[in-house]
Amino acid sequence: MKTVFVVNPKAGQGKHGDETIEKIKRGAADLNVDVQIYITKGVGDGERFVREYCQTFGAARFIACGGDGTLSEVLNGAIDCAGAEIGVMPMGTGNDFCRNFQDAGDFSDVSSQLRGESILCDAICYETTLAGETKSGYCVNMFNIGFDCNVADMTAEMKKKPLVSGSFAYILSIFANLIRKKGANLRIEVDGEEVHNGPLLLTSVANGSYCGGGIKSNPLASVSDGFLNINIIKNISRIYFLRLLPLYMKGTFLKLPNIEQVILTKQCKKLTITPLAGTFRICCDGEIVDAGKTEFEIVPGAFRFVVPKG
Repeated sequence: MKTVFVVNPKAGQGKHGDETIEKIKRGAADLNVDVQIYITKGVGDGERFVREYCQTFGAARFIACGGDGTLSEVLNGAIDCAGAEIGVMPMGTGNDFCRNFQDAGDFSDVSSQLRGESILCDAICYETTLAGETKSGYCVNMFNIGFDCNVADMTAEMKKKPLVSGSFAYILSIFANLIRKKGANLRIEVDGEEVHNGPLLLTSVANGSYCGGGIKSNPLASVSDGFLNINIIKNISRIYFLRLLPLYMKGTFLKLPNIEQVILTKQCKKLTITPLAGTFRICCDGEIVDAGKTEFEIVPGAFRFVVPKG
C-alpha cells in the first residue's frame, strides 16, 4: 500500500515543516520505500486532497504531519475509502490523539510509521444546523464546549507568543478565562434522556482521553470501546475550580468524594446538545466552529489507525 505524508507547514507555529519533509525523505530512502509527500495549502486542503486521492487512486496509508486538526482533516477525507489507513506524525502543539497509545513506538519516527500496523478506532460523527444550513463531519479526538472551548480559542493565540507553547499555553489560557468565567447555557440529552438544562461551566464530548496538550480531562474515554464519553462540569465557583484543576489535568478527579455533585460523567452512543440562547461554539479537534442544535454519535471501528512499530 502506498504511503502518503500529508504535511501541514503551519503546524507547530511553522517551525518543523522543512525538517519533517527531509526526515520523511531520509526514512523512506533508508527502507527503500516509495512515498508521496503532499504539502497542504490552507485550512481544509488536507481533507480535499485525501478525498480526491482516494477517488482517483483508491486506498493508501495517509500520515497526517501536523496536530489533531490535520489528523481530523485526513480522517474526513479518507473516511469513506475502504481499506484506507490513517496515521499521525505530531508536529502540532497539542497532539493529543496519539497520547492514547502509550505502548506504541515513536510517532515522530518515519521508519516506525512505515513499518507500523493499523488497528480499528472509533470516531464521532456530528451534525449541526445553523441558520438553516446543515454541517456534518467526523471528529477523531474530542469536542470542547463552554469554558474549555474559550480556553482552546485563547490557547491558539497564546501559542503565537515567544516561549509559550503546548500545555503551558493551555494553563495560561485557563487562568485568563477564569477571570470572566464564561461557560454555556445548554440542554443536553444523552441517549434520549435529558441530563442537563441550563448554565454550565464546560462540557466535553470525547473519543480520546486527552486535550490541551496532555490534559487528561476524560479519563474514562477509550478510542476503541464503541462509546462516547461526556463530562459536564456544573457552574461551580472559581475557588472550587482552582482546587479541582490539578486533579482535572491529571485525570484523577473522579476519585474525589461526592464529585458527582459537580461533574456528571457518562458513556453513551448518542447525544444531542441544544443551545438555550442563540448559538454556541464548539472546538472540534482544536478547530472552533459556531453551531446550533448538534447531534453526536459514536461510529465504532470507523477507521484504521496506524500504530508505529516499537
